[in-house]
Amino acid sequence: MKTISSPSTFSVVARDPTNGDLGIIVQSKFPAVGSVVPWAKAEIGAVATQAWANVSYGPRGLELLESGKSASVTLKALLDDDEGREHRQVGIVDSQGNAAAHTGSECMEWAGHVIGDGFTCQGNILASEMVVTNMAEAYERTDGDLIDKLFEALNAGQAAGGDRRGMQSAAIFVVRKEGGYEGGNDRYVDVRVDEHPSPIHELERVFKLYDMTLLSREDPSHLLPIEGAISIKIQKALHTLGYLDRIDESHFLHKARDALSTWINTNNFENKARNDETIWQSVLDYLLAQARKKLHSKE
Repeated sequence: MKTISSPSTFSVVARDPTNGDLGIIVQSKFPAVGSVVPWAKAEIGAVATQAWANVSYGPRGLELLESGKSASVTLKALLDDDEGREHRQVGIVDSQGNAAAHTGSECMEWAGHVIGDGFTCQGNILASEMVVTNMAEAYERTDGDLIDKLFEALNAGQAAGGDRRGMQSAAIFVVRKEGGYEGGNDRYVDVRVDEHPSPIHELERVFKLYDMTLLSREDPSHLLPIEGAISIKIQKALHTLGYLDRIDESHFLHKARDALSTWINTNNFENKARNDETIWQSVLDYLLAQARKKLHSKE
């Protein structure tokens, strides 16, 4: 009898109706789940293939979607050609926000899915049905962009018990036309945690750094004027890190501006650089954390 290595997985596939972004977020008791489950193409669709995953569902599904097939027609075509369909679980969302999903009768319990407006949540080897229902509810009630909604849904699924075998890896993949680095590709978000005891928390940690480095999602209300106490905090941190040789408590002088610019460029935060005497809260927090770490290392 053949032993099946099945990625016990829960995921969300979705489309943002405001801008057309398409994405998948996933967690599994399986290493490097991001290399197996999520598939997406900007302005075409997104596919999650899991359980005893048939990875051909990813590229074949996207080809069918690109040819004009809807999510449901694409799903039917994939299943009709697959003798192992009852071992498969798949979620698909097309470029119009139509969603379809399948949970095979041979998927390990608990297994099932919930289809919503522009999204689908699915999972197998779960603690209970509450995992997918809580994910769907969290996705629908969360304000923010697609990324915010995906993370909230995944955390809700884990809070409901998640994968009953535990946690191992997680990934988030979001596509947007020319949304990648310098507009050179469509990989707007592509972050993976391949092996970790708390992969969702680690995915969030790594994503925050990715967000600061590559994306422009922050609300302008998070901009702080570089003056008074903020100016002094920045200068003290830059001094601690060796970027500034003296602190001026009255002004943020050209030397301090140059030092901050050098630090920003060194840490790959050019996307968050400002020339209007303000700093993003996230950048300030990261700068201060670096300085604290440097001080603690000297103790």
